[in-house]
Amino acid sequence: MMNLELLATLSVTQSAILAAILVGLSCGLLGCYVVVRRVALVGDTLSHAVFPGVVAGFMWSEERNIYLIFLCAMLAGLLGVMMVRAVQATTRLKSDAALGVVLASFFGIGILWNSTNQQSGVKDFLFGDLAIISALDLQLMGWMTALVIFVVLLLMRPLQVISFDEGFAVGLGYPVKVLNFIFFALLTFTVVVALQAVGVVLVSAMLITPAATAYLLTDRMHRMMVYSAALGIFACVVGALLSSMVSAMPPGPVIALTATAGFSVVYFMAPRHGVVSKWMRSRQQTKKVSRENILKAIYKELETDGFQAHNVSIETLAVIRKVTMEDALQQAKSLVQAGQARWERDKAAIYLTPSGWRVAAMIVRNHRLWELYLTDLMNYESDHVHDDAEKIEHILGEDAVRRLERDLDFPEFDPHGMPIPSLKDFENSRLG
Repeated sequence: MMNLELLATLSVTQSAILAAILVGLSCGLLGCYVVVRRVALVGDTLSHAVFPGVVAGFMWSEERNIYLIFLCAMLAGLLGVMMVRAVQATTRLKSDAALGVVLASFFGIGILWNSTNQQSGVKDFLFGDLAIISALDLQLMGWMTALVIFVVLLLMRPLQVISFDEGFAVGLGYPVKVLNFIFFALLTFTVVVALQAVGVVLVSAMLITPAATAYLLTDRMHRMMVYSAALGIFACVVGALLSSMVSAMPPGPVIALTATAGFSVVYFMAPRHGVVSKWMRSRQQTKKVSRENILKAIYKELETDGFQAHNVSIETLAVIRKVTMEDALQQAKSLVQAGQARWERDKAAIYLTPSGWRVAAMIVRNHRLWELYLTDLMNYESDHVHDDAEKIEHILGEDAVRRLERDLDFPEFDPHGMPIPSLKDFENSRLG
């Protein structure tokens, strides 16, 4: 798959881009499990725990033997994971405290060890340098990325189950301890793959940021993995290209900041979970509730004389809504713009359209049904149910309303003796 002779013909920029793609792909895929398992600190701990292994690899190889360096780094990472597990099993410390202890101690050992031996090349693994990646480095990164992809696809189902509910996985008969070991081993491989690209300090950024970005875009795990891998590749490639344009800019921070920029865009603009999208939905819901309250007030006003009148004046609307004439005019205008009312008498009054009548009757029906439900089935006092009904009337769906009607034996009156509208009969009488 990764022919050494072919890789040797690549230019520095091509090698950097290929390495960036491998890093983005492996980190993006496995980062999804890190995010959903809520073990983000594990990635940070592993990235620091492998550093003593990197130093050992440089010390024990006469030349820069990348296989020995990566092997020592993986062993150090796995040792770090085992130490975290041991600390958790033998003390009262929670996982975050155990991870913090191992992170600081391993990284401190690596820094101290390197300062006393001054191994050249270690700095490249500390901060990342795509420009020095050789064909041999690319070959090893390619094989390790292929291994990560193969195992993730092969064990996708059990890994998903233990990520969301480990207890359920035990009940299904999955070997949870073995799967956890495989997961942390893969995580160690992924950290080692990313070392030369973004460095020890920023590996966790590539594990977390693309996956966190994808998490805001979808609720499906398989889609999240695709999005995360694509975002990881994009961040790494763009960061690598930007870094190559300015010699003083190391690739690790640029790649991490590119990923963060992507997260920032999605954080604000994601269709479902973005801040702007949530604000717009909240604003629309607020307007909808406001219009429904106006329609309910109009319905109750027309109900007082048995629906003999067909319109409500702006002056009357101001009185029943307890607002100024100017505000009442704006409220009437909002109904007209929504197609739920029409102007009459040179905008001195409004009458409800068929859609407006339907919504008005629906809200009143929901309110009175809920009051009856609270008093008859939940044993609330009749004078304590209005506020609850005011909130629930706007969110009751048709299925819930039908269940309420069946449970209450299709009532005709609420606890206060007011008739509960029947939408079918009401529409037939008013609109038919």
